[in-house]
Amino acid sequence: MLWQQKSFTEQTEQGTLYIVPTPIGNLEDMTFRAVRTLQEADVIAAEDTRQTKKLLAHFGIHTPLVSYHEHNKYASGRQLVEWLKEGKTVALVSDAGMPGISDPGYELIAAALAERCRVVPLPGANAALTALVASGLPTDRFLFVGFLKRAKKEKKEQLLSLKTAAETLIFYEAPHRLKETLALMYDIFGNRRIALGRELTKRFEEFIRGDLSDAVAWAEEHDIRGEFCLIVEGARDGKKQEQEGEEWWQPLSLVEHVDYYIREHSLSVKEAVKQAASDRNMSKRDVYRQYHQQQEEEKKRVSLKPEKLFYSFSLSVAASRCCWISCSKISAPSRLKMILPPASLKLSSDTSPVTTHVMFGLYFFKMMRSSST
Repeated sequence: MLWQQKSFTEQTEQGTLYIVPTPIGNLEDMTFRAVRTLQEADVIAAEDTRQTKKLLAHFGIHTPLVSYHEHNKYASGRQLVEWLKEGKTVALVSDAGMPGISDPGYELIAAALAERCRVVPLPGANAALTALVASGLPTDRFLFVGFLKRAKKEKKEQLLSLKTAAETLIFYEAPHRLKETLALMYDIFGNRRIALGRELTKRFEEFIRGDLSDAVAWAEEHDIRGEFCLIVEGARDGKKQEQEGEEWWQPLSLVEHVDYYIREHSLSVKEAVKQAASDRNMSKRDVYRQYHQQQEEEKKRVSLKPEKLFYSFSLSVAASRCCWISCSKISAPSRLKMILPPASLKLSSDTSPVTTHVMFGLYFFKMMRSSST
């Protein structure tokens, strides 16, 4: 059943829940409307009342505060909805940014709507969109993920589920987990483009743009501080993958692909691996490992080729033949006859080396047997 809400042209007995964004680092980003809404509300529901008190003090706002966070959301949420049903105005704020994004605010909003209470959002600061528009990555389609799971296994499963998503991906991450997260992204996504936004809108705001491999190296070399927003390039879409299915390197094995760059472009193995990884949308680590594995397998295959085995066998036969001839009591003419290939072998220029060696070896053994008798 549809329910039509008219935010400003219809009077209701129910109260209104205002969703009020707050600055993500720079107090100058607070809007006039947000200040007025907080001043006129009957109560402000805050994620962290200590943090919100500082904001209210800065703007001279004296509206009563109540806490609403992950650990008290059910009890506090019921009380807030009761106040809304009584006709009171409630303003919902988070520590920073838009309420309902990566916090329990959406559950209060859903509970208010279930009681047909009016919900009015105010536009304002948001870290995800702020970082996205400055990333240089596509903004026409994006997927907001927020904070990943803390456990490494669960985090890896999350990233694997996002591996084929074509949309630009947006993550939040704490500084002490950044290195692990970037390393997992590189292993799972391959060497995609990434932009890291740090301390957005604050004094030490910083953007780090490049490939995931570069971001991993950067994180290893620096002391990580501040909150991060990660903008990661999406997977190649189906159309692009189909086009890439006709790329020049498709018929090549991974070893041949890497060797091409080494041979034709005079790249080092490390540089060639990086380029092949980029072509194949694979992680550099995986390409490097598979490259050396395939090299070893290729060496084993070459060492076991029939031609090589027969050639080694023939050399052994020839060496034994010469030793036997030199040590035996055979006249010089007979020795020469045994060394030269006999006409009875019927060898020609078209005879393959393998056939030649085999026939010559068999003939020699026949000669040895007849001589011994």
